[in-house]
Parts: sequence; structure tokens; C-alpha cells
Amino acid sequence: MGIFYLGPLIGPLISPIIGGLLSEAFGWRSTMWFLTIYGAVVLIMIIFCLPETLSRDKLKPKASSRNPSSEDTAETSDADARPTPLRRVSTTQSVKLKTKRAGALFKRFFVDPLQVLLYLRYPPVIVSVYSASICFGALFVLNISIQATFAAPPYSFSVILVGLLYLPLSLGYILASMLGGRWIDRIMVRAAQKAGRYDADGKLVFLPEDRMRENMWLAATLYPGALIWYGWTAQHHVHWVVPCIANFFFGVGSMLVFGAVTTMLTEFMPHRSSSGVAVNNFVRNIFSCAGAVVAQPWVSAMGNGWVTTIIGLFAWVTGNVAIWLLRRNAQRWRGRMDEALNKEK
Repeated sequence: MGIFYLGPLIGPLISPIIGGLLSEAFGWRSTMWFLTIYGAVVLIMIIFCLPETLSRDKLKPKASSRNPSSEDTAETSDADARPTPLRRVSTTQSVKLKTKRAGALFKRFFVDPLQVLLYLRYPPVIVSVYSASICFGALFVLNISIQATFAAPPYSFSVILVGLLYLPLSLGYILASMLGGRWIDRIMVRAAQKAGRYDADGKLVFLPEDRMRENMWLAATLYPGALIWYGWTAQHHVHWVVPCIANFFFGVGSMLVFGAVTTMLTEFMPHRSSSGVAVNNFVRNIFSCAGAVVAQPWVSAMGNGWVTTIIGLFAWVTGNVAIWLLRRNAQRWRGRMDEALNKEK
């Protein structure tokens, strides 16, 4: 998972640089044109270059297991021999049919996808999702603050320089992504060996909650602390290097949270892993949206220091409580969730 994340993390690394260069050279509208062209290219590549990953056997319609008898065949032949009377479909029936089809399409594309939110009724899922969501919301408050703070006096940086200030975050992401995955793997091996969990073939048995050990305790303290560090140094207009160092550590801590939670959700829901990732993305993007909306007026009213202190302390307390709850109750919660999910099959 850590190696996988390196791909998506290239975006936050290079996009501020590209955006800054385009904005300085052609104005901010050029970034919108760039994204439009880039989106069209990606869409074409998805349509023509991305193969179907679902098994072909699952795509084929299931054949009926019922073997027609000779009587059925005879009845069918007689029925086919008789002319079928033409039936006129009234306008009312036609409207009802179209309405029914439209309702089915609406349900398929807008209602059915939201059913993944029902998984939030399971404590392991909602606690894990919250751990990532509060971190994601804090990240977007930080993103807005960086632009607003360093574009204004006394820093008064140009657009390209403001874009470069996002690099420490991305470097922290990449470092945590490369090293964090291996670290968590070692933690899980150690936990399984210590508990003596082996299957019939002598292989270690890993549990999802083993991912929340010293790595998560460190991450849940590192990113709130780095956020507060950034806020007060930015508010007092300390040299730009100091808040950038804080942002690097924020990137490390937040990426440790994102990687562990995403992987843990796929293990809590082994046969519904895509649903676990989907509900995580849905909820955390709500937090990110809220953070992006309130950040600018909030910082203008209270200053970076107090805003980041409030968010950091709240994230630190609730994040550590979430880890404690999972460490204490995950095995019992997981058993109940597995029973409920098996009944749904």
C-alpha cells in the first residue's frame, strides 16, 4: 500500500509547481484550462487503455439450471406456431414505463452508491474512518492557510514561491509512504509472533487492529503537534524555513495515518474492501470540504496560531481516543461485524 501511494502522491508534489508556473505566466485561468485538457486525456486513456479487471466468468449471465422437459418443448413449439396478436401500448403505459426506467437509472447511479454509508454503523469502520477524516480536514485547513499567509505581507511571496512551499508536505508524504509501510509490516509480524498466532500451515495470522500500535500513537501526536508548530511560527512571521519544517513533519504524521487506516479498512471488510475505501473517501472529503470552506475566514478572525491550536488539540485528543477504542474493542467489534456481514450475503 505504501508503494501504491507513491503514485497518487506525485500529484501533490508537482501540481503546486505547475500551477505556480502557469499562473505567473498566463494567469490563474490557465490552471483551469490545463486541468480540463488533462482530464480529457485521462478520460480517453481510461476508456481505451484500462482493461476490465472483473473476472470474465462473473460478467457472463448465469445459465438457467433448469432442463426443459419434452412437454415444455412441445408447448413452446405450439406457442411459436400460433401468431402473436399485436398489442397497443397506451400513452399512459408508455409514460409509466419511461418513468420506471428513469427511476431505476436514478437509483442505480445516485442511490445505490450511497449504500456504502451503511457500513458506518459498524464501530471498527466509523472509528477508523474518523481517524483519517479528522486528519484530512486538518490538512485542508493547512493548505488554505499556507496560500493565504505567505502570499500576504510580510512574506509577500509570488505565486510560484507559494507553490513551492507545498513541497515539504509532499516530501513528508513520500518518506512516510516508503518507510511507513515496511514499519507497519514489522509491527504486525512482531505482534503475531508475540501472541503466538499461527494457522494450520504454520503461517502467522495477522489482525487488522495490529496496525494501530506505536506507529499510530506517534502519528496521532506528530501531525497535530506539527500543525500547532506551523500555526504559531507563521502567525509571528518567523523565517519561512521554520514553518516549512513543521509542514514536513505534518506530512509524515498524516501519511502514516492515511496508509494505516486505508489498509486496515480493507482487512476489516475483506470481501467488501472497495466499499471500505469508498466510505472512507466519502467521509474524509466531507471533512476536507468543510476545512477548505471555513479556513480563510477562521484564520482571518483568530489568526493561524489559535486556529491550528484548536484543531490540533481536538485532533490529538479524539485521534488518540479512537486508537485506544480500537485497541481495546476491535476484536469484539470485528466478530460482531463479521457475523452481520455474513448474514447479508
